[in-house]
Amino acid sequence: MATAQLTTDRLAEKHRSTLDQALATIRTRAYWSPYPEHPKAYGADGSLDAAAGLAAHQSTLNTRFDLDQPGTDGWTGGETSPYGPSLGIEYPHADLDVLLPAMRAGMGAWRDAGAETRALVCLEILARISARTHEFAHAVMHTSGQAFMMAFQAGGPHAQDRGLEAVAYAYEEQTRTPAGRAGWSKPQGKRDPLELSKEFTPVGRGIALVIGCNTFPTWNGYPGLFASLATGNPVVVKPHPRAVLPLALTVKIAREVLAEAGFDPNLVALAVERPGEGIAKTLAVRPEVRIIDYTGSTAFGDWLEANARQAQVYTEKAGVNTVVVDSTDDYKGMLANLAFSLSLYSGQMCTTPQNLLIPRDGITTDQGPKSYDEVVTDLAAAVGGLLGDDARANGLLGALVNPDVKARLEAAAGLGEVALASREVVNPEYPDAVVRTPVIVKLDGSKPDAQAAYFSECFGPVSFAVSVDSTADALELLRRTVREKGAMTVGAYTTSADTERAVEEVCLEESAQLSLNLTGGVYVNQTAAFSDFHGSGGNPAANAALCDGAFVSNRFRVVEVRRQA
Repeated sequence: MATAQLTTDRLAEKHRSTLDQALATIRTRAYWSPYPEHPKAYGADGSLDAAAGLAAHQSTLNTRFDLDQPGTDGWTGGETSPYGPSLGIEYPHADLDVLLPAMRAGMGAWRDAGAETRALVCLEILARISARTHEFAHAVMHTSGQAFMMAFQAGGPHAQDRGLEAVAYAYEEQTRTPAGRAGWSKPQGKRDPLELSKEFTPVGRGIALVIGCNTFPTWNGYPGLFASLATGNPVVVKPHPRAVLPLALTVKIAREVLAEAGFDPNLVALAVERPGEGIAKTLAVRPEVRIIDYTGSTAFGDWLEANARQAQVYTEKAGVNTVVVDSTDDYKGMLANLAFSLSLYSGQMCTTPQNLLIPRDGITTDQGPKSYDEVVTDLAAAVGGLLGDDARANGLLGALVNPDVKARLEAAAGLGEVALASREVVNPEYPDAVVRTPVIVKLDGSKPDAQAAYFSECFGPVSFAVSVDSTADALELLRRTVREKGAMTVGAYTTSADTERAVEEVCLEESAQLSLNLTGGVYVNQTAAFSDFHGSGGNPAANAALCDGAFVSNRFRVVEVRRQA
């Protein structure tokens, strides 16, 4: 173990109050965040302001990103921003036969440090990431295609919140059992009692693998990374090949903090693949890898669950998110809320609504009865109005993350009657960016050929206005969709107490997270750390929730040593 520059006392002085607040908040489910959302909050106390963050980002471009980690046998890269420019960064390529044993070498000291020290080291890593939020925002923007403000918030403070939330759950689960030695005495009547001294130690399972995604590299990556690290496991981070930089920065900071705290920096390492190498499959079945966190396609998630038999696998896969529209007492608010939800980040979120189930006879509203056609037409107008100004559209839509999204968007127009056509938006700052507004397609839910379209995920700015015979039929379709295809989110609009109870019952039975009658500044595709659960782990869209006790408790086991007293 190296000489610690960051002592446990110093870490506790800096971060214990934050940990305590996080522990309190996961119990109350109230709003709280220690990481500022506003860009102007940065620039003091050593954090990077806007200019310094941009300069830091630019300084990484067209360079070699050296991590000084064992087993480097070459260099690889090739990221191109969805906004056009090539990042030109080369990353170390790892010989896994060298890297993985080196990662295991530090496990003993990390285990012996205890749950509190591990949590405090993780909080120091998060604090240093937070201080560089402006830099991370550019890294996320130019790998995911998110617009800058979304990259700043979702890729910065919101991702950091999710990391801290995972640390809090990890600490709570590990400390359920008393730390240190506990006395045990069993009375034996007239004889002397049986007495033992027992010691309980949380022990990590082994190396954890985080398989990063393209769209939300930090937001989706941090829960697993910090949950595994806080529970005593080394973590190898395998980024998506188009979104390496945000996670490479994370790994670099983690390694620096671990070394300063006196631990082996190889407890966190980066594994970047060469083009076409498929290193995720190789890593996933290595015997050293005992935990896997994955966000991405259903096909690869299913493969991991079936083949990585030696590991505890946590997956977030695809789902078909649905909104049931029954009735509303705020028609304008409903349309505005849905329009924003469909438009944000060009629908490239695992929580974006896809299917809008609307009775073909229409709905009741505060503006009088509205037919199915009127609802769809008015929603199309709301989206068009929201995105009518190109500057606002660029700020909401960002850029399409890859050509597959563009292909799905273009194909969707041929699936039914187009209620809102997608249009191209020019980004004057990044003319090579592919920016498209959403398409809304009308489908008849009773027709088998339409079902093939709306019953599978169409990731991107595509939504289907599905006509159904009644709200009861909508609820049955909702149930079937969640049960067979999964859903990360469900939304519903109704003024009927009976309908509200009915949709609630469907979501409770099928384990889907439900949002009711959202008409203000909270949207179905947004979740707040410490309060909202992201996914449930109870339907095919994901086998875990971000974040709950189940997400962390099986990343470690408690090992007992008994001694004769």
